[in-house]
Amino acid sequence: MASYREHALDGAAAVDLVVALYDGIIRFLYSALAAVEHGDIDARRMAVKRALDIIIHLQARLRMDVGGRPAQALSEFYAAIFAQILKASQAASAAQFQHAIDCVRTVRDAWREVARDPNAHATPPQALPLPGADAGPMRAGGRSTWTV
Repeated sequence: MASYREHALDGAAAVDLVVALYDGIIRFLYSALAAVEHGDIDARRMAVKRALDIIIHLQARLRMDVGGRPAQALSEFYAAIFAQILKASQAASAAQFQHAIDCVRTVRDAWREVARDPNAHATPPQALPLPGADAGPMRAGGRSTWTV
């Protein structure tokens, strides 16, 4: 028998599924943060693994040929947040986990804004632009502005 969460996403638009994946990352990062506070190394590692698995999935689903600069920006974000989570786990740092949560929440909130757009529900997630993604996170000279 499938779980309530599985049924809750049946028939969801692609952008809603992306938001749900971000919610999953946040949930697992909170679990990792709680595990740090309780000194539970195994729980921290498991929560980090689950969060990173979602990030890897999101990264693998990007289509640079369709998404252009927004897809590149998301790719850079995923790489940066992946590294931040690894550092937080290695240092067993609640503050670093909280920073990662804040960064993921910011991007999740942008996806929620996209989800509110009725035109977004007909577009595959890899082709959806982020709000304000026209300029992207690139500085002059091609250097990224992502700092997680």
